[in-house]
Amino acid sequence: MSTPDIPPAPRIIARCHPALAALLPEPQTARAALPDWLRTMPAQTPADTLNGDPVRTLKHCPPFLDALSLGLMMPLATDLHFDRGAVSWDWDPPVLPDTALSRAPIALHLPEQAKGAPYPLAVNSILKFINFWTLETPPGTSLLFTHPLNREDLPFRTLSGVVDCDLFRDGYVHFPALWLDRDFTGTLPAGTPIAQVIALPRGTSPDLEVTVMTDTQIAANRRLQDDLATTPGTYRKRFRH
Repeated sequence: MSTPDIPPAPRIIARCHPALAALLPEPQTARAALPDWLRTMPAQTPADTLNGDPVRTLKHCPPFLDALSLGLMMPLATDLHFDRGAVSWDWDPPVLPDTALSRAPIALHLPEQAKGAPYPLAVNSILKFINFWTLETPPGTSLLFTHPLNREDLPFRTLSGVVDCDLFRDGYVHFPALWLDRDFTGTLPAGTPIAQVIALPRGTSPDLEVTVMTDTQIAANRRLQDDLATTPGTYRKRFRH
C-alpha cells in the first residue's frame, strides 16, 4: 500500500562543555540503547493457561518495540549508589568557572513542590537527575522528555515535560524523577537511560472529529480484525512503515 511522504527526522545537536567530553556517556538513539532484557527475551514461551501451548511474547509486538526505539535516550552521568533511600557517588568532575552547572550528578526537589499531585514518594523528596548536555532542535521543533517508554524495570519514574529547545538551545534540561523503592540497595550504572527524548513539531494539536463508522468502514474493520486473528505479522507486513 502507498504511504504519504515522510518529512526527514529533525536534527538534534547535543553539546557538552569541552572539559566534560571525556567523562560523560553520550546521548544515543533509543534504537541503540535497547535494554538487555529485550535481547534475551524469548520469542515464544509456553502458556500455562493454554495447557503449555506456545504464545508469542512482546518481542513480536511492533508497537511495543517502536516505542522502545523512538527518539533519543539521555544517559546517567555517573554511577549512583543507593542504600535504602541514601544516595552517593564517586565522581569528581573538574571545576568549571565559566559555567553555573552543578558538579553533582543528582539534586532534590522538596516534596512540597509536588503538593496536590498524586505522586507516591518512596523517599521524602523528588530526585532530579542532572543533565550535562544542551540540546538544540530546528526552528519550530520542541522536545518531549519522558520516562523511558516501557522501562518498568527502572527503580524510578522520570516526570514528563516539553521544552522548546529551538529557543532554549543554550540551557540544560534536568529530569525530575520519583524514586519508587525506599528499600532499594544497589548501583545505577553510568549510562542508565534516565529520559527518552522525542521531537515534536510545535503548534500541531490534532483537529479531532468524533463520528461513527459507515457500513463500508464496518466491513473493512471486520476484515482487518479477522486478518489480525488468523495471520501473524499482519500489522508488521501491511501497515508498519
